[in-house]
Amino acid sequence: MEQQIPLSHEPSAGDTNMRVTASLPHEVVQCLENARFLHLATCSDNIPHVSLMNYTYLPSSPYSRSPIIVMTTNPASKKMNNLTSNPNVSLLVHDWVSHRPTPTSQARRLSSDASTSRSPNREPHSSLASLLFNLNTSAVSSISATINGSARLVERGSDEERYYRDVHLENNTFDSIVDTGLFAAGADRAEGENGTANRFPVGDDVRVVVVGIRDVRIADWKGTVRDWVIAEPGAEAVVNGVR
Repeated sequence: MEQQIPLSHEPSAGDTNMRVTASLPHEVVQCLENARFLHLATCSDNIPHVSLMNYTYLPSSPYSRSPIIVMTTNPASKKMNNLTSNPNVSLLVHDWVSHRPTPTSQARRLSSDASTSRSPNREPHSSLASLLFNLNTSAVSSISATINGSARLVERGSDEERYYRDVHLENNTFDSIVDTGLFAAGADRAEGENGTANRFPVGDDVRVVVVGIRDVRIADWKGTVRDWVIAEPGAEAVVNGVR
């Protein structure tokens, strides 16, 4: 039986199943720990900009009791200009395979074309290929998380900058270029010590960006949506104006 992926499961314009927590939900933490990249959305003068970023997730640090996300950026980048004028950001991270399977209607057309082709030796699609093509709707698929927060540029030359830079570098340095997979669009590639591969700008002029997480929206491939507000440990969160 064919499986139809719903285009919409439930209304999501407002707060959906809102909850308040001092830490990120387990599935979001797992997603952040397993994903290789995230998408960073910034905006200035009502013009949005999206960047594919390397990142480091920290549940806490010597400089923050709340969960944060660390990134680095070239000081001459578009996102740097946007962050300077507007610190509000949105991040998207997901843990499903992004390959788009062939729609049923297109598959039928291709099958029909193949039946009238003059190439009788055409090989059928293997079961492995079919499996890989349908990973998006398998148990491997889980969630996407939209994370909203406020970004700040860490002070140059500070102990805090050195701490976050070192942690971020360690988290994004791999044994070899082969292990790193595809490089992020627009990201600089640098050679680290002992032939290791660094996947983001590491020069002295690079700025460290720390995003404090304000709220999270979790959505699965069926369209189910849940909203979470991240409260400062020991503080009361305000949801729709109510404590």
